[in-house]
Amino acid sequence: MCFIECTEKNSRSVSQELSETILTMVANCSNVMNKARQPPPGVMPKGRPPSASSLDAISPVQIDPLAGMTSLSIGGSAAPHTQSMQGFPPNLGSAFSTPQSPAKAFPPLSTPNQTTAFSGIGGLSSQLPVGGLGTGSLTGIGTGALGLPAVNNDPFVQRKLGTSGLNQPTFQQSKMKPSDLSQVWPEANQHFSKEIDDEANSYFQRIYNHPPHPTMSVDEVLEMLQRFKDSTIKREREVFNCMLRNLFEEYRFFPQYPDKELHITACLFGGIIEKGLVTYMALGLALRYVLEALRKPFGSKMYYFGIAALDRFKNRLKDYPQYCQHLASISHFMQFPHHLQEYIEYGQQSRDPPVKMQGSITTPGSIALAQAQAQAQVPAKAPLAGQVSTMVTTSTTTTVAKTVTVTRPTGVSFKKDVPVEELKETVKEEFMPWVSQYLVMKRVSIEPNFHSLYSNFLDTLKNPEFNKMVLNETYRNIKVLLTSDKAAANFSDRSLLKNLGHWLGMITLAKNKPILHTDLDVKSLLLEAYVKGQQELLYVVPFVAKVLESSIRSVVFRPPNPWTMAIMNVLAELHQEHDLKLNLKFEIEVLCKNLALDINELKPGNLLKDKDRLKNLDEQLSAPKKDVKQPEELPPITTTTTSTTPATNTTCTATVPPQPQYSYHDINVYSLAGLAPHITLNPTIPLFQAHPQLKQCVRQAIERAVQELVHPVVDRSIKIAMTTCEQIVRKDFALDSEESRMRIAAHHMMRNLTAGMAMITCREPLLMSISTNLKNSFASALRTASPQQREMMDQAAAQLAQDNCELACCFIQKTAVEKAGPEMDKRLATEFELRKHARQEGRRYCDPVVLTYQAERMPEQIRLKVGGVDPKQLAVYEEFARNVPGFLPTNDLSQPTGFLAQPMKQAWATDDVAQIYDKCITELEQHLHAIPPTLAMNPQAQALRSLLEVVVLSRNSRDAIAALGLLQKAVEGLLDATSGADADLLLRYRECHLLVLKALQDGRAYGSPWCNKQITRCLIECRDEYKYNVEAVELLIRNHLVNMQQYDLHLAQSMENGLNYMAVAFAMQLVKILLVDERSVAHVTEADLFHTIETLMRINAHSRGNAPEGLPQLMEVVRSNYEAMIDRAHGGPNFMMHSGISQASEYDDPPGLREKAEYLLREWVNLYHSAAAGRDSTKAFSAFVGQMHQQGILKTDDLITRFFRLCTEMCVEISYRAQAEQQHNPAANPTMIRAKCYHNLDAFVRLIALLVKHSGEATNTVTKINLLNKVLGIVVGVLLQDHDVRQSEFQQLPYHRIFIMLLLELNAPEHVLETINFQTLTAFCNTFHILRPTKAPGFVYAWLELISHRIFIARMLAHTPQQKGWPMYAQLLIDLFKYLAPFLRNVELTKPMQILYKGTLRVLLVLLHDFPEFLCDYHYGFCDVIPPNCIQLRNLILSAFPRNMRLPDPFTPNLKVDMLSEINIAPRILTNFTGVMPPQFKKDLDSYLKTRSPVTFLSDLRSNLQVSNEPGNRYNLQLINALVLYVGTQAIAHIHNKGSTPSMSTITHSAHMDIFQNLAVDLDTEGRYLFLNAIANQLRYPNSHTHYFSCTMLYLFAEANTEAIQEQITRVLLERLIVNRPHPWGLLITFIELIKNPAFKFWNHEFVHCAPEIEKLFQSVAQCCMGQKQAQQVMEGTGAS
Repeated sequence: MCFIECTEKNSRSVSQELSETILTMVANCSNVMNKARQPPPGVMPKGRPPSASSLDAISPVQIDPLAGMTSLSIGGSAAPHTQSMQGFPPNLGSAFSTPQSPAKAFPPLSTPNQTTAFSGIGGLSSQLPVGGLGTGSLTGIGTGALGLPAVNNDPFVQRKLGTSGLNQPTFQQSKMKPSDLSQVWPEANQHFSKEIDDEANSYFQRIYNHPPHPTMSVDEVLEMLQRFKDSTIKREREVFNCMLRNLFEEYRFFPQYPDKELHITACLFGGIIEKGLVTYMALGLALRYVLEALRKPFGSKMYYFGIAALDRFKNRLKDYPQYCQHLASISHFMQFPHHLQEYIEYGQQSRDPPVKMQGSITTPGSIALAQAQAQAQVPAKAPLAGQVSTMVTTSTTTTVAKTVTVTRPTGVSFKKDVPVEELKETVKEEFMPWVSQYLVMKRVSIEPNFHSLYSNFLDTLKNPEFNKMVLNETYRNIKVLLTSDKAAANFSDRSLLKNLGHWLGMITLAKNKPILHTDLDVKSLLLEAYVKGQQELLYVVPFVAKVLESSIRSVVFRPPNPWTMAIMNVLAELHQEHDLKLNLKFEIEVLCKNLALDINELKPGNLLKDKDRLKNLDEQLSAPKKDVKQPEELPPITTTTTSTTPATNTTCTATVPPQPQYSYHDINVYSLAGLAPHITLNPTIPLFQAHPQLKQCVRQAIERAVQELVHPVVDRSIKIAMTTCEQIVRKDFALDSEESRMRIAAHHMMRNLTAGMAMITCREPLLMSISTNLKNSFASALRTASPQQREMMDQAAAQLAQDNCELACCFIQKTAVEKAGPEMDKRLATEFELRKHARQEGRRYCDPVVLTYQAERMPEQIRLKVGGVDPKQLAVYEEFARNVPGFLPTNDLSQPTGFLAQPMKQAWATDDVAQIYDKCITELEQHLHAIPPTLAMNPQAQALRSLLEVVVLSRNSRDAIAALGLLQKAVEGLLDATSGADADLLLRYRECHLLVLKALQDGRAYGSPWCNKQITRCLIECRDEYKYNVEAVELLIRNHLVNMQQYDLHLAQSMENGLNYMAVAFAMQLVKILLVDERSVAHVTEADLFHTIETLMRINAHSRGNAPEGLPQLMEVVRSNYEAMIDRAHGGPNFMMHSGISQASEYDDPPGLREKAEYLLREWVNLYHSAAAGRDSTKAFSAFVGQMHQQGILKTDDLITRFFRLCTEMCVEISYRAQAEQQHNPAANPTMIRAKCYHNLDAFVRLIALLVKHSGEATNTVTKINLLNKVLGIVVGVLLQDHDVRQSEFQQLPYHRIFIMLLLELNAPEHVLETINFQTLTAFCNTFHILRPTKAPGFVYAWLELISHRIFIARMLAHTPQQKGWPMYAQLLIDLFKYLAPFLRNVELTKPMQILYKGTLRVLLVLLHDFPEFLCDYHYGFCDVIPPNCIQLRNLILSAFPRNMRLPDPFTPNLKVDMLSEINIAPRILTNFTGVMPPQFKKDLDSYLKTRSPVTFLSDLRSNLQVSNEPGNRYNLQLINALVLYVGTQAIAHIHNKGSTPSMSTITHSAHMDIFQNLAVDLDTEGRYLFLNAIANQLRYPNSHTHYFSCTMLYLFAEANTEAIQEQITRVLLERLIVNRPHPWGLLITFIELIKNPAFKFWNHEFVHCAPEIEKLFQSVAQCCMGQKQAQQVMEGTGAS
């Protein structure tokens, strides 16, 4: 090697030809010697082959760019190769004596007068072969290299990185596999052409060039790279990849670069990270390189490289908190530039510093660069390269000097050696104000190391005016900082103030100039800071110390100067304050040492307590946070650290433990839900004002953070505290025979130590975890966040973490404490047993070993005595209980969960649970006082007293076990109640038990899920004699206290297919109350009792002969209500739907499933909208199914169900977010917002449709239908849950879109869909029925739109064969009418109801026009649920007539109705109207119609129809309607059996007419009106019913015994005629007959002429019905007769 070096050194003294031969030989030797060799032991980990590329260190599977950072070994293997070049001219020798790449050979320069600072390093990879270059080529540039500055005629050799020119063996030699680079850039393993290499290198060359050669600044190169990266031009992308690969490859040789070039490269390297030009693994590698460089020894070249690069991307550090932790752990971190330390400290919390200091960094490279720039600007006066420069660099955020303002002087640099005249020339008068401000703000305040230099600068200028400007600027900046907000974490302001203090002392005291009282009153400043508190002192004391530090260099102001000593005495007085922070005491002590003073010899006065001085104090600091107290009340030092900027408060936890906010009993730790009531959400946070929906992320983030930390922290805390506590308690109580005292003391101590241990362990991790979780949640919610939004997210996360850290910490502490108690009992169990055993044997326990030890070794004063522990010792343990770390002090010494054998009689702390119990106790006591004395000994009254006692016990212990016992007692008490007792007492008894259960169900106590689960378990497990109390169970269900899914399954099983008669009877009663009567429990649907109904129907079907009494009738009613909606096959479609609904409320998903589902959904949406999706997305679907298989989603039905649920929730959530945007931005286009929602929803629907189409085999329809029902059930379940939770905030849009698009998708004209069309429609009908308006009123508009959609109506009523869709569609209309009924009954319609009513009328008009037969067949069912006062709505339905019929004109003179051919044909009525009749009533009715017995039937009829005495609701309307139609149909059959047809003569004198006449006479006005309406409802198109009931109405009019009946008949007919058309045909002919036929003497009745208006109305109606002339004749003729 020495030989080669010598030969190379002498190559310049021989001929040119020989010189070239020598250089070629040197290069070849270097190649051979640089082949990979086995490294010495310990250099590399075992098992890893030596690599020439630092890229090999990356694991191909590693994704996280920061994971595994500490274990990664980065760095090149090139050894430095320094050579001395004495033969070079003096100005170039220094430039060439630099380390070089091992295979480089440098020939002599042919132009020795070059001024280029560096022109030696050529290409990149030192281990690739060397080739000669012609004189015309660019020198020093390899085809893949960083071209560093060179001159054009330099005959350098090149190093070639591009693989295009490599032979195979050489490429293998480099150990660079193509796949290694492709780990970082997939494009990097491609072969770059020579042109690409050359272009890439030309850009690098320009960075290092100096004019007149072409140059580019680092910023310009970065902008160009950014452009190339995103370019659509392939060549530019290749240049980008080539440049980045070359830069990373060259990292190994950075240590060999000269300072200036290394500095430029560092700026470029940092800029690449700053601009985000690399991501994922390449980013990780870049960050690792910088970290590795910073780990190099302080002052080394690579250390300066790391500092310069880090300074460039410091604003990105907040995005890499983990990286900042690695940086902070570097041993010489404290020697980093101050501003970078701040960026790293705040970066660990994912934040920027509150004040972004643009500090300068000074490295050899930056100085060299500034020198070079100065040389370029002033070439004539450039110093020699060998001279030492003391110049201060400019900030490295830009590498090119820029002019900031017009008046700013350019090219100013302060150098000692520069003549004074030159400086005076440069800094002219007009620049003085700017320079003074610049000097103080940009230099002095952040560069304390150069204060002496700047002071010399002032001395050098000798310009008193300028000195005065600088001094004034210094005072101004000091005052700004003194009056600024003093947050605990505002380190930058404090350090700025210290720096200015040092500078002030240096330019005043050190130069024997005073600090005038008018400019700064130092003593008053200290006094004011003392009064205002610790925060102010943190600012003022270090500042004053720095000011006084300079007095030692002063002849005048050095001690014992009175002014200086007076201030020192104030500081000494402050030093004596016991509450003063240690770091401030240390500052004072250091100052004393610097001034050669002994702090003990100073004479502290009484200034800080001088109230008179305080009154006359001129404020120099900002106003205090709270009102300043009177001097008498002022504490010595205020220790509160309230901050007005919580966002900057996160780091103060390390130094100032926060004040406790919660008492021990405030926090409920039985579940994570206990956190929710206490979570602090500051409404002023800008992020929440802009995006209020993000508030829901907060609770999840805090709960997740707690969940992650709670177990490890609890286990560790208990483990450490347990041993300590056990040993001390065993020792202290060794001679105490009372185990309860020992136990109490052990719990007190354990509680304290565990809480303290947990607190110090978890606070910092919690703060970071909450902040990180929040950021992640916000980021996932706002995926495309702008930089401004990201900043808001960071700020919100930091503030929320700070606000809620204490709560989360308390939760973990209390969890640890609760767990520690039982553990302590286990540890001391033996001790307790020994004491109990001794007591049973009649002796006092005493540990003989301890007794001997104490007697022999311990002095009297501290010796343990036999018997009880000394009260003073017990006081220590009581203090443990009072002050639990992290909680507010309390006088409650008892344990929270009833650990103590005898709870101590203390005032209970009032937490939420206690308040709930207290309220419950108060109400129970009120009920007990209200019970009359006569009933005091009643068993139910005694049971209530017993219940109260249990509530009190539960309140005292406040643990879950006591609450469970109370719950069981309350449920069993309810079930045990029988109706035989006093009615008022029974009502009170039930109310008290419900009150207790509701209290336990309160969210602040145990919450609804826990309570409902336990109540249901009690119902299931209790004894049979209690179990079947239907009133109690209905009461619990009505009050939302039962888990219906669980109870339904139990009830279905307990019937044992009909063998358990009690269970069957109970189930029948329950179904009747909940689903048939529907009088009280609106929230229970058939879905809630699905299995029970299914079992009852099966029992009914299998035991026709001996079914339990009433079951067939009950099933008939249920079937009439729900038949269209129920298929009874177990595991059938309906079963799948209801299971889907119940599964929609399950949230315990396997870990990671939500993330998988979100990923898959996003993938599918992208595939669906891509151009290559194929027709109907079939291609996309094929690809996606593979992904679903890969993610394991299709493994089980459960996973598929969960996947659909999660997707539905996510699609809905996206819609809510989009609509929230519209609310916050009213100017947004609603169409665009909807399109945004539909983007995801439509893709999801297409996925469902494709899965349904392609599930199972083509011929297997069962699988398809089951899947469809399951998915629809899930969507329904999510909708219902969303509806319950959001209530008035509920949005219909996403669900409406899912249903309508799915309906359209599944009704497309495809064979596979046609085969399952009826089952598909059935599924949708079931869905819409479950979502009927009474159950989900918030969905009603969308629901009406869905059921009235043209495709749905056409498919249901026209396309489905055999009219199989009719009953289902009829049920949906009945659901609509049932919802409208209460609103229509009360007439006053609000605007929303008017809209709904109009929509309903439009639907009926469509049906009347297109499907009149449907309305004809179901008219009865519809009229049954429409309120009597809805005349027009009912007329629409009753006006329908078959399309094949031509109606005779009712106004035809002498129309013979009984002669019409259709008049004897009975209409089809598809409603089972007899189902509502009670079995006994129907039996008696049939008997009476046949035999006119029982004779009491008519007299009892009114009471059978009446249900209450409440006006407006006296009668059972459905029963009246059923009775009228049933009797009418029986009468027609009876007349036909006799061979007649209905007419006025044939309908008389029969049992049927007796019933009608009895009703007309016997009923009151309300009942008669309902009865006559029921008759009028049958007056429709020509048929036997219309004819019979028309005759009946006229007969009742003719035979009426009072005019009141005739008036009411007229009213019923008239009110239906005076509304807008259409009018039913039967109604018209009946009324015309009534007014036209003289036999009825209509015009003679008083009610016709009772008022002129009424008379005119009748005349008007008569004219409309009969024409003016005929009406006049009738009125006159009748009047005449």
